[in-house]
Amino acid sequence: MNAAIPRRVQPAWLVQAAGAFLSRYDGLRARLPGDAATREAGAAAFRLHGLPGMRDEAWHFTSVRPLAETPFAEPLTPVADCAALMARLPSLDAPRLVFVDGRFRDDLSVVPPVASVRVGAPAYGALAQPARDRMVALNTMLAEDGAAIEVPAGVDGGLLVLASLGTGAADRPVAFHPRHAIKLGAGASLTLFDVSVGEGVYLHNPVTEIAVGKGATLTHLRLQDESRAAFHVSTVYTDIAAGAIYDSFALTLGGKLARMEVHAKLAGEKASAHLNAAQLLSGTQHADFTTVVTHAAPHCASRQTVKNVLAGRSRGVFQGKIEVARGAQKTDGYQMNQALLLSPDAEIDSKPELEIFADDVKCSHGATVGELDAEQLFYLRSRGIPEIEARAILVRAFLAEALDLVSYERTREALETAIADRWEGLEA
Repeated sequence: MNAAIPRRVQPAWLVQAAGAFLSRYDGLRARLPGDAATREAGAAAFRLHGLPGMRDEAWHFTSVRPLAETPFAEPLTPVADCAALMARLPSLDAPRLVFVDGRFRDDLSVVPPVASVRVGAPAYGALAQPARDRMVALNTMLAEDGAAIEVPAGVDGGLLVLASLGTGAADRPVAFHPRHAIKLGAGASLTLFDVSVGEGVYLHNPVTEIAVGKGATLTHLRLQDESRAAFHVSTVYTDIAAGAIYDSFALTLGGKLARMEVHAKLAGEKASAHLNAAQLLSGTQHADFTTVVTHAAPHCASRQTVKNVLAGRSRGVFQGKIEVARGAQKTDGYQMNQALLLSPDAEIDSKPELEIFADDVKCSHGATVGELDAEQLFYLRSRGIPEIEARAILVRAFLAEALDLVSYERTREALETAIADRWEGLEA
């Protein structure tokens, strides 16, 4: 989806921003950890293509200009007291891996007992496509740290929290690019709760590569509650083996500019993927949820339900593409995008897409856009419910269908609490 365009047609501000990242790389390359060949390949791709522009089809609805015009610096050594940000993490009695400005903090982490975990260098894998995906090329070039998590065959890894804390200052915005890899052996299981919070101005550009082994199940829950001045651009690649399940839910609440991109490949027969999401935005926030689901094997199923609640002058984007290969007969693919506009100035761009090369498939998609039902609001008001509370009831009912798809009760409650807290601030 990210077809490259020649650098000569890019605007000057985009070229200048790419040049700043390249200059930073040239100054740091001698001391950056991890595989040098992979990093150099990412740098070569970034030199060739630069940052994504709105002429790129996959970025047509999302401009990186606010990000490009921000002068990012290298994060300082993370020694600051992060108690306030740690308090914003969901209260879950579970192991956690904590990264501050993209760097692992052992003193804030509790390593899980049943999974193999390595930290201290970027966890480069074989799934990412830096030659195609420009922000992934940037990550590959500048990644400093990450987590490599492996759950052995047949083992239940339980619940693991992967937390990112951002601490950029207004007068010194920072950019960090963590690189994670998760691998589940045959028949293994893991619930990964991926949480991002922060304060100040910064760019959080993580890339995560996930391999779900035969018959394994990964439940991947993401809560993006970054600073309202921050930029969040994340990319996930998932390879799902025969009979395996990748069950994901992503909630976007924070960020000035946010984009979550997911590439899921159903590589083995009877694999399944659930890529569900919700956004609750206000002010001038912009959030983009883009997915590419590739059905590469027969008898596979994919499901996507994406809900947007947009207030103020916020803008939501959903781009969902289902690709069905020639041999992927008996494919069952479904995607639905539903947007609720709470303001006449809010905007939604919805682009569901099917690309089918097999003839025995069942694929469907749809999109709806509306506002709060005036009759329902009147009904609640006539029962003595204040308007703010009545609106909250209707919004939660709208989001309930997406949240009900989160099967793990403890994490679902944490997501519901985050939505309630965000709504209280929205309506204050």
